[in-house]
Amino acid sequence: MTANVAVETTPVTPTTPTTPTPPVWQDSGQDLDTRVTALIEAMTVEEKIAQLVGVWVGASNEGGEVAPHQHDMEEAVDLDALLPSGLGQLTRPFGTAPVDPALGALSLLRTQQRIAAANRFGIPALAHEECLAGFAAWRATAYPVPLSWGATFDPGLIREMAAAIGRDMASVGIHQGLAPVLDVVRDARWGRVEETIGEDPYLVGTVATAYVQGLESAGIVATLKHFVGYSASRAGRNLAPVSLGPRERADVLLPPFEMALREGGARSVMSAYTDIDGIPSAADEELLTGLLRDTWGFTGTVVADYFGIAFLKTLHGAVGDWAEAAGTALRAGVDVELPSIKTFGEPLRAAVAEGRFPEELLDRALRRVLTQKGELGLLDADWDPVPPALAGAALDDTEALRGTVDLDSSENHRLAAEIADRAVVLLGNNGVLPLSAPRRIALIGPQADQPNAVLGCYSFPAHVGVHHPDTPVGIELPTLREALVREFPNAEIVTVRGTDVDGEDTSGFTAAVRAAREADVVVLALGDRAGLFGRGTSGEGCDAESLALPGVQQALLDRLLDVGTPLVLTLLAGRPYALGRATTEADALVQSFFPGEEGTAAIARVLSGRTNPSGRLPVSVPAGPGVQPSTYLAAKLAQASEVSAIDPGPAFAFGHGLSYTNFAWSDLAVENEETGTDGEFRLSFTVRNTGDREGTEVVQLYLHDPVASVVQPVQRLIGYARVPLAPGESRRLTALVPADVASFTGRDGHRVVEPGELELRLSASSADARLTATVHLTGEPRRVDHTRRLHAEIAPE
Repeated sequence: MTANVAVETTPVTPTTPTTPTPPVWQDSGQDLDTRVTALIEAMTVEEKIAQLVGVWVGASNEGGEVAPHQHDMEEAVDLDALLPSGLGQLTRPFGTAPVDPALGALSLLRTQQRIAAANRFGIPALAHEECLAGFAAWRATAYPVPLSWGATFDPGLIREMAAAIGRDMASVGIHQGLAPVLDVVRDARWGRVEETIGEDPYLVGTVATAYVQGLESAGIVATLKHFVGYSASRAGRNLAPVSLGPRERADVLLPPFEMALREGGARSVMSAYTDIDGIPSAADEELLTGLLRDTWGFTGTVVADYFGIAFLKTLHGAVGDWAEAAGTALRAGVDVELPSIKTFGEPLRAAVAEGRFPEELLDRALRRVLTQKGELGLLDADWDPVPPALAGAALDDTEALRGTVDLDSSENHRLAAEIADRAVVLLGNNGVLPLSAPRRIALIGPQADQPNAVLGCYSFPAHVGVHHPDTPVGIELPTLREALVREFPNAEIVTVRGTDVDGEDTSGFTAAVRAAREADVVVLALGDRAGLFGRGTSGEGCDAESLALPGVQQALLDRLLDVGTPLVLTLLAGRPYALGRATTEADALVQSFFPGEEGTAAIARVLSGRTNPSGRLPVSVPAGPGVQPSTYLAAKLAQASEVSAIDPGPAFAFGHGLSYTNFAWSDLAVENEETGTDGEFRLSFTVRNTGDREGTEVVQLYLHDPVASVVQPVQRLIGYARVPLAPGESRRLTALVPADVASFTGRDGHRVVEPGELELRLSASSADARLTATVHLTGEPRRVDHTRRLHAEIAPE
């Protein structure tokens, strides 16, 4: 018997294979917080910790080439064992050894594919690099150092430069830049002065904020460093104890960080090596969590300065073992250990397993790290490991790729040249400049024909390239001799080295004197050699006992002053130096702070007069080599007096700089001489170019508070503006000054605006007030916080 079977007669539509639904954490359509939460819940302790560390592939453990105590701290890492748990960061894939940019991008691409494929969540690493004076990679543009940025008094131009740096980094697969430095110079003997923007917190804050805005506009995570107090070390020694009161910290050292976070949008902060009053920054919960996050509202990542967590044990003696160092830093608020695994590895895993530290500390840091990776697209299911520079390229043909990525473009050169032009400071001039068709120029000094004379210690050639002498520099670095030959084609240029930057050899003095006697003008090129850890006269770990010129350069200078030939002293340096007799006896003084690959051409243009100098000093030039600190930002007791034999006054003050034209300031009008402690003042005035050539005046506005409940600096910068003017042109400017900029940290530790008299000094430098308005704040004292108004705005009417 056959059973009756029902037959389905409805046509069947073929099904299309469906795309598997990605896990929640890879679904870019989901809320990022939801994605991160799901990912954290799915991770083991080992996988969590792996996201909080970096690996420095290719770093040497045989010597401290580019990081302090590198030889003690850098250990071999078994990537095959590590990668299945994941990896948080890749340290300096371009900034460790010379690599062709295209091949470096390809290597990074393949490394990222390997990392993502090895862990069960498919998460790549975040790659970071140094970018203090440009992307620290072989064949990348070497821009002027940050001290030159400060000398421009031009945040807009620095923003433009940072955007270009960021685009270059992003193009080859980099996500995070370890810059800018927001340390305020407190003692110019400190070797890292060249990395700073200057000695005034407002100048540092505004220029650094512009840099952050530029870098972040390119999608690169900017990292503010060093948080906080690093530059205030005793006697200007690197990584030394800091004697710092809470008021100086709040009113001098913290404001640049406040501004760069609030207005710049920086997404990362680096803890400092410093200890302040016995508390290391990497262990300071009040600083990294209480102030930074709870008060200021920062939501990004805190990364440790290289080996800074391990230093809690080895240098500070604040913890007993590696696990305690890791847990202490985590509790304080450090999220990521850089540059490689030392404490956030097995020591931390064991400590969590033993209950020494709660897993919640891992989760807190992990949430910040994964959120940042999510913002960068590194958690997405469709994450593309191919960086823009390699898009469409044949990735299997490495020889065809070589040389195809340009990190030193013509646009980069234009920016580097413009910054260098605006950063040259004319300190003095008796009329010898600009040079008028000299027949014979004696170019003398250790910087006369030295390509590296324009580079800071964080430029790739000085930082890394010096350890690879057989590799070409990778960029063109015209010497000052070459620049002068081009600028003065009809002059005979006789070049004599005279001595080394820091040597004691005076045997070249005779030839130098002879060349000077036979010349129409002497251009004497002195200064620094950038290096690290004692291998230079300027740079990280290259602190100075005094501010005398290194080696026997002062002796050479004095010998040439005795000759009597007109002498133009030109400095290519990383810090200001006392110049002795030259302060008054040199016919002209030209200061440049490591001006980058276009720097010598910029100096030559100033000497010839093709460029009218407009740079201003971001740091005071001391009158004597042993008087420190000589910063202008000091109270009355820090000035010369009849009760001390020492006069700390500078030879050239903060903000000083001359031009080849003259400017007259006039017609000050004060709209309101009184306002409440919550109000604002409005001033207007006129600046006129009274000379016969175009020039730029840098208007600086200083505040003087004659009577305050706590001692105040005699004056401090609260606003500035570059004012370009044609010959005979005048411009009416308005300064809007909110009462908030008069605030300071009062006796109770809170920031306050107090009623009383103020002086608003419109000045050409901190020592050259041109117009002064006396105004009054009325009413009751008013407490303000980090949301206060930060700027006095100067703009054309």
